[in-house]
Amino acid sequence: MKKTLKLILGDQLNSGHSWFETVDNSVTFIMMEIRTETDYAQHHIQKIVGIFAAMREFATHLISKNHELIYLELNDQNNLQSFQENIKQLISKYKFDYFEYQYPDEYRVDINLKELCNTLTIPSKVVDSEHFFTSRNELGDFFYGKKTFLMESFYRAMRKKHNVLMEGDQPLKGKWNFDSDNRKKLPKDHKPTSPFVFSNDVSNVLKEIKKTNIKTIGIIEATNFVWPINREQSLALLDFFAIECLPLFGSYQDAMMPNEWSLYHSRISFSMNIKLISPKEVIDRVISEWKNRSHEIEYHQIEGFVRQIIGWREYMRGIYWNKMPNFASLNFFDNKEKIPSWFWTGETKMNCLKDAINQSLSHGYAHHIQRLMLTGNFALLAGVHPDEVDAWYLGIYIDAFEWVEITNTRGMSQFADGGIVGTKPYVSSASYIDKMSHYCGSCYYKKSIKTGDKACPFNSLYWNFFDRNESKLASNPRIGMMYNVWKKMKSEDKTALLEQANYYLKNINKL
Repeated sequence: MKKTLKLILGDQLNSGHSWFETVDNSVTFIMMEIRTETDYAQHHIQKIVGIFAAMREFATHLISKNHELIYLELNDQNNLQSFQENIKQLISKYKFDYFEYQYPDEYRVDINLKELCNTLTIPSKVVDSEHFFTSRNELGDFFYGKKTFLMESFYRAMRKKHNVLMEGDQPLKGKWNFDSDNRKKLPKDHKPTSPFVFSNDVSNVLKEIKKTNIKTIGIIEATNFVWPINREQSLALLDFFAIECLPLFGSYQDAMMPNEWSLYHSRISFSMNIKLISPKEVIDRVISEWKNRSHEIEYHQIEGFVRQIIGWREYMRGIYWNKMPNFASLNFFDNKEKIPSWFWTGETKMNCLKDAINQSLSHGYAHHIQRLMLTGNFALLAGVHPDEVDAWYLGIYIDAFEWVEITNTRGMSQFADGGIVGTKPYVSSASYIDKMSHYCGSCYYKKSIKTGDKACPFNSLYWNFFDRNESKLASNPRIGMMYNVWKKMKSEDKTALLEQANYYLKNINKL
């Protein structure tokens, strides 16, 4: 009997994959917890624990279905701590005749496994992960010959192709995008729905990690781990979102409120990114809820969510596979600064950043506007090197895998790609932050002050950013108005703003 070894990566926990449709005694699956995956970035402790805990749950599931499985835990004596070495060892030991794996989502793992297969003396094969709406190359083919990769065009094509929120070949409700309805600030006395969390005991996994010298960030409650670690919990979290959060999701998806880490967001990105649930079943579930309760769930709530899944998520993955590896070294503004030290501690006097960073350290999570318009916005205004920003985002968030992190961070957030992902840099002064949040009222700094004592750093850094990058941005039609405002300012006001910004940049670790 010819024997096959099949590799399952830690972000490929898809029980619906065709690999598992039948039990074949000639097939052995291999899963491994390895140092090359814990050490390529300094990860949040919840991220490593969450992935390993989910892997172990998935392994238990496969064994319960009578699949043959080899599982290497982190500190097993025979664990050689890399995909290549472990697989070579297993092929030699058990005399496997074939090796198979699923397409990885990360470029570095893709290269690693290709190199492995080139050294093997047995035939190898790679198959689709059967998770995404699109193939790796679909976006590249869609935009072939185009200079700009407009997400909206891709989103509409995906809606048509997969018949999502469509009437024939036209969008439901007569237009494609209802984003203008999704920018409301939470009323000050509004109390959001309490987040639905789990109380998983992950102490065994944490104990294994603590035996090593793996460097991590953040905190964790080992007997009260709030994230889903199996498919059942992931589906329960999806149900909670559809029933409890969807009615207000769209309206307040960009809103921010101190000490409210979840609001109306789904928080299913971790489950999706390790493939415990699929984007199709996520969309089907929320659309079903909307149809059943269309009298109380407005259409713009559902459209905004669908756009994040079938639009942005698939689009960002397509950009990744079309532009890597060069994308990882793009630095349009030639930014060189180190990330502020308080990004790792949350110890800053700026309320908005203190809240977002401490939330990230506590939960391994922040929603998209906190990432884009607080931490990302500040890093860009401060001229932080994109490598520094990438490393922070990739490490601190439980849902951060490079294929989705780097396109959002280096692309949309830092504009380091020069406009491949976004048509303009996403920067703002204090006015936008105050418009969308309740941080500013009790902050040490004053939102309305641009210079002098207690002036909000976002204000002077904002104008300094435009002044510093005028040669690269002045011709951008989406921000020309800002340069018109800048040019009309009195010279003494400009000087005061730039001096204020320079002072803050020199004292950035004390802000």
